[in-house]
Amino acid sequence: MKHQRLKSLYLVVALLFLGRLSLTSSLHSDGAILLRAKNDQLDDPNGLLGDWVETSHNAPCNWTGITCDPQNDAVVSIDLASVGISGVFPAGFCRIPTLRNLTLSDNNLNGTLSSESISLCSRLHLLNLSFNFLHGELPAFTWEFVNLSVLDLARNNFSGEIPVSFGRFPGLQVLSLFGNSLSASIPEYLTNLTELTRFELAYNPFKPGPLPSTIGKLTKLENLWLPNSNLNGDIPDSIGNLIALKNLDLSTNSLSGKIPDTISGLKSVVQIELYDNQLTGELPDTFTNLTSLLRFDASQNNLTGKLPKSLAGLPLESLNLNDNSLEGEIPEILSSNPALTQLKLFNNSFSGTLPVNLGRNSNLEDFDVSGNEFEGPLPPNLCYRKKLQNLIIFKNRFSGTIPASYGDCDTLTYVRIFNNELSGKVPARFWSFPGLGFIELKNNRFEGTIPPSISGARDLTSLLVSGNNFSGEFPSEICGLQELVVIDISRNGFTGELPSCLTNLKKLQKLDLQENKFAGGIPSSVSSWTDLTELNLSNNNLAGKIPTELGDLPVLTYLDLSRNLLSGEIPAELTKLKLNKFNISDNKLEGKVPPGFNQEFLISSLMGNPNLCSSDLKPLPQCPKPKPASIYLIGILAALAILLLGSLIWYWVVKTRKLHPFGSKSKRSWNTTTFQRIGFNEEDVLASLMEDNLIGAGGSGRVYRVKLKSGQTVAVKRLWGGNCQLESEAVFLSEVETLGRIRHGNIVKLLFSCVGEDFRVLVYEYMENGSLGDVLHGEKGVLLDWPKRFAVAVGAAQGLAYLHHDCVPAIVHRDVKSNNILLDEEFRPRVADFGLAKTLHKEGDRDVMSRVAGSCGYIAPEYAYTLKVTEKSDVYSFGVVLLELVTGKRPNDESFGENKDMVKWVTEAALSSPEQGSGDSGSSYDVLGQLIDPRMNLSTRDYEEIEKVLNVALLCTSAFPINRPSMRRVVELLKEQYPLARPK
Repeated sequence: MKHQRLKSLYLVVALLFLGRLSLTSSLHSDGAILLRAKNDQLDDPNGLLGDWVETSHNAPCNWTGITCDPQNDAVVSIDLASVGISGVFPAGFCRIPTLRNLTLSDNNLNGTLSSESISLCSRLHLLNLSFNFLHGELPAFTWEFVNLSVLDLARNNFSGEIPVSFGRFPGLQVLSLFGNSLSASIPEYLTNLTELTRFELAYNPFKPGPLPSTIGKLTKLENLWLPNSNLNGDIPDSIGNLIALKNLDLSTNSLSGKIPDTISGLKSVVQIELYDNQLTGELPDTFTNLTSLLRFDASQNNLTGKLPKSLAGLPLESLNLNDNSLEGEIPEILSSNPALTQLKLFNNSFSGTLPVNLGRNSNLEDFDVSGNEFEGPLPPNLCYRKKLQNLIIFKNRFSGTIPASYGDCDTLTYVRIFNNELSGKVPARFWSFPGLGFIELKNNRFEGTIPPSISGARDLTSLLVSGNNFSGEFPSEICGLQELVVIDISRNGFTGELPSCLTNLKKLQKLDLQENKFAGGIPSSVSSWTDLTELNLSNNNLAGKIPTELGDLPVLTYLDLSRNLLSGEIPAELTKLKLNKFNISDNKLEGKVPPGFNQEFLISSLMGNPNLCSSDLKPLPQCPKPKPASIYLIGILAALAILLLGSLIWYWVVKTRKLHPFGSKSKRSWNTTTFQRIGFNEEDVLASLMEDNLIGAGGSGRVYRVKLKSGQTVAVKRLWGGNCQLESEAVFLSEVETLGRIRHGNIVKLLFSCVGEDFRVLVYEYMENGSLGDVLHGEKGVLLDWPKRFAVAVGAAQGLAYLHHDCVPAIVHRDVKSNNILLDEEFRPRVADFGLAKTLHKEGDRDVMSRVAGSCGYIAPEYAYTLKVTEKSDVYSFGVVLLELVTGKRPNDESFGENKDMVKWVTEAALSSPEQGSGDSGSSYDVLGQLIDPRMNLSTRDYEEIEKVLNVALLCTSAFPINRPSMRRVVELLKEQYPLARPK
């Protein structure tokens, strides 16, 4: 019996040992599979998988990204998201029989995904390969994938059609294919996936086709996200069967027909986005059951009829119906909504009066009913809760006065009330709100004065009050508003003299004072108006001489001084201006017309000055010929001329021998081209190109800071020579051709160029604060606050928009980055370094266009496979600059993690933020807090503005060029005074 028990004990021990040996063997087998797949199919440039060592303790369960079943230590999950691996799809991982979840998102995987390789993974429950560089056609999945619940292949470059096998996953809950290049239409068989909760196919260039009519079969669906999917036809009635749906986004397609009545079946829906389609007919009156709906956007369609009471009565936070053909009155019930914060009804045919209590019961922030036929008084309670920021009511027939209560609405930042029938005096405090940035009251019947209290509006950029009955003197307090860019007070009754301090407004770009009763002279100290492009002082009573200093304004293109009492001669300095509009007619000017204005097409601009004369411009009288001088006088002058000429030649020879910046040649051997008025010559510059003045070197040359004898400081760029001569010549010609004809306040000014046999030099205006990159990343020891950063964003966008849209032919910068945005003494931006800029030439010039693609971290993703650079490439790079302004980080900051750049880092954070319409503003601020430069002290308003800039940046850095806005649209988006809807 004793021996029997001992034998049994040995048997148990043996079995335990064999079991342990079997388990150890299994562990070694899983580890070997992982290592083999890693070594054969993946690269780990960042070394984050360095702990994948088979001999390590508890291998492979303690390896990076590996999760094991705690009961038997079998590998069940591999999560290598965002570790920077590259290579092909590691199908070998799927040889582990217990593997259930495989996540390889946000890496650099490339190549194709074949049906053969994917077939090894049939036991998976989750497969996530999103945000990689996989391409080719989608693989066909076998019938064995019965357990797959999540399939995420978004943000790759898959093309072709969606295979039939994608409609056969019996338990699939998430299908995400957005952001690829799928080109066939959306197939009907995808609606067989009846367990789906997320259906995301947005941003694919699908073949135009309808939303599947059987979409209603997906009754468990919570998110239907199909913007930019080339959908057409009607929205099917079966849409109403999606009783679990929370987000319906069919925006930016070509859907037509009516919004179906069955939409009332979406009882769980929080957000409905139907904007930018071709929907017609009336809005259905079946919204009563949508009690969870917070956001409804059907703007930019062809909808007709009235605003249904069933929709107006919902507790919506946001109602956007702009750009339709809706009509009728606004239901009174809308004013009882306590949740309403955003109401956009602009560009419709609504009429009648607005509900008197609109705004009284809600925290209304954005109100835009412009472009309608509203009449009667303005609702007095729009700002009852002191939340209103944007008041936009232009192009209606509102009458009466601005309610006195609006004078207490100190939250206003953006006001547009023009083209109405309003009258009376504007409340005095309405002019002075501290956050007011834009006010437009033109073409009404307002009267009274602009009060001195306008000095309180420190953020004001635009003052537009033309076409009213304002009178009195224009207050000198306006001169304290240093952010002013546009002043238009034309066609009023202002009197008195022009405040001389107007010349202190250094950011001013347009000053229009025409058709008033101003007297006195034109201010002469205008050197601060370096950004002024338009000056219109016509139809006043201005007297005195035309200041010669006007000829020094560097970007002035529009000058109208007609119909005044100006006297004296026409300053010859005005001929230096590059004017598109010039008019000095109907004054009291006299003397000879300067040669630069002796042009027939300018005759109408000179008429009405009886004492003007010209030698050859009819019908102006001829100028009297000078009386002949005596022979004696001629002789003296000739002798003096010879003596002077000899002295100059002697001085030139001596001076040339002393200068050896580029060799010892005694004879001048260079040519110069001057683009701006300068007070120095090339010798002053060339003599200073020494190592002590060197401030930087780039891909195309060295940059020097040169302080001239006159006191002026310039930046001098000497392009590389020697072996790079041909390349530098192409760069030089490109810069000169591009910059020599540009006049814009946000483009760095090229003063002149100088070219010799072995050197090429460009001389620019000097920017005191260096580059945005230097300042933003701390190298200058200066911290930019948010208002300055936002001003830089807008200014730089305006400069790039000018290059893209106002230059003929259009100009692509090709190297947009923070180091190529320079800042003057007041941190105003100038887009710089056109060594890489090229005009968009014909196909034959493609060789010049393809030499340089930009700088690391700023290059658009499509360049990797197209090798083409377009305006949309600049837009992408500018989006990265916007992200730099928000985060304060470099595009490839180490804090993003291995092999991750700024765009990926921010995009991930943005995708993790709450859906629009959730109402969770606190969570939204938490997400922003992770991204925003912590060195800035911010207000609530700053957060809202930063969110807007962040959303613009995400639009600009879209993976697909077609989805990026133009630079002109970027400027508009940045200037809009309300946050944008966050890009999905």
